Amino acid sequence: MHALPSTPFGLSLSKPAWYSARHFDRLSANGLWEWNPAPLNVMKNAALTDWLDRQAGRVFILPAVIVILGFSLFPMLISAWLSLTRFSLESGGYALKFIGAANYRKLLTGSEQFHFLGTEAEMPAWGWLVLLLAVALFWPALKRALHATAEPASSIAALCLLASSAVAALVLAPISPWHEAIGEWQEALEWPWSIWLLAAALLLLASGAIVRVFSGRHVSLAGLFGRQLACTLWLFIALLICGTVGAGGQQGSLVTTLFYVIVGVSLQFAIGLTLALLCAQPIRARNFFRLSFFIPLMVTPVGIAYMFRMMADMSIGPLAPIARWLGLGANTWAEHAWSARWVVLVGDTWQWVPFIFIVMLAAVEGQPRDQLEAAQLDGASGWRILRDITWPSIAPTAAAVVLIRLIEAFKIVDLPNVLTNGGPGIATESLTLHAFIDWRTLNLGGSAAVSYMLLFISTISAVSYFHFVVRRARGET
Repeated sequence: MHALPSTPFGLSLSKPAWYSARHFDRLSANGLWEWNPAPLNVMKNAALTDWLDRQAGRVFILPAVIVILGFSLFPMLISAWLSLTRFSLESGGYALKFIGAANYRKLLTGSEQFHFLGTEAEMPAWGWLVLLLAVALFWPALKRALHATAEPASSIAALCLLASSAVAALVLAPISPWHEAIGEWQEALEWPWSIWLLAAALLLLASGAIVRVFSGRHVSLAGLFGRQLACTLWLFIALLICGTVGAGGQQGSLVTTLFYVIVGVSLQFAIGLTLALLCAQPIRARNFFRLSFFIPLMVTPVGIAYMFRMMADMSIGPLAPIARWLGLGANTWAEHAWSARWVVLVGDTWQWVPFIFIVMLAAVEGQPRDQLEAAQLDGASGWRILRDITWPSIAPTAAAVVLIRLIEAFKIVDLPNVLTNGGPGIATESLTLHAFIDWRTLNLGGSAAVSYMLLFISTISAVSYFHFVVRRARGET
């Protein structure tokens, strides 16, 4: 700091932090500085200018953020409003009548239940194994959320969370092995479905709060509720699958979409990773195979759909002579629900394997070479190198590429639309195609409700996969 002139008593004053030469503009007769209050406005303007300089980055990017949010939020808000209304044509225009959650009730428990969820059938014996597998998968996932809690308290707390999620899924599931008994109890109470939904949410919150208190508050209540919500959703889906795949049952667009997502993404990842590992080896014509495997990704989805429609034609298609020679000419794949679904799945797999292949090939070739060479010098087998070196190094990339493909798989619409038009019946309809057909028939409210159900399910699935798989692959807790 600069020192002010000495006072008559020989003292030297230092400038204050807010000092400016314009504030002390003259000396009095006795040698002291006189205060000039006029430049206070200058101080305020300078502070405003400094604040604007600090906010310059946010100010410049704000218009782009507003435009992006406008283009994304506006359709979502309009769709949310449409899902609560009934659209009808009238003389001179149209009308939108507010009906609340009627479109959602129609999908879950009303006249559109067969289309969205399916029709109930007797659960096969392997259905119980599916339910046990779902419980076995989610118990350690919930237990891992309580990692800071000592045993056996964490196991007991995870069982309590799982039990509350199972109760919520059983109460809300309109199709399950225990639906008749639970339905009679619900009818006796005469509560609307919205009350049962609220009761299930309160049950999850209450159990999460109790577990959090007794576990030492090591995890947030929102985190516990999110895990319970994911567990409830997938137990609900497990009950739905087991309740519709038996003899006499029919799968709705939700089960069909999950078939495309779970089976399709698993098959595509297995094939893509295998091809990546093979093309990373020093084999002949390696560059030719890399280019060949990448070509399907450059073909448009509609072109792929028409190509597979032609190839799957058992009357005049290129595979028709082989089918007749094998005695299969009279069989038509489009007449059977599961064969039609598999044809759609094969086309989708052929389209998306190149994407997983190219990403995994980059991950395999980017792993540390010194570790591979050291393992080979030590005489380690190929399987041991894959298990202990290659897979840990590519696991984060593998988890990320599966997450991207998982989100994309929920939106499948072109292949089932072109190949089968959703048939036979509604056997190959995905949720996106279901919403599109409703929109095409001017059922705008029903179409928006299906779209929001798809948004809810895909979001919970993606977030669950990220927390349970991606973060674990990265070594995060």
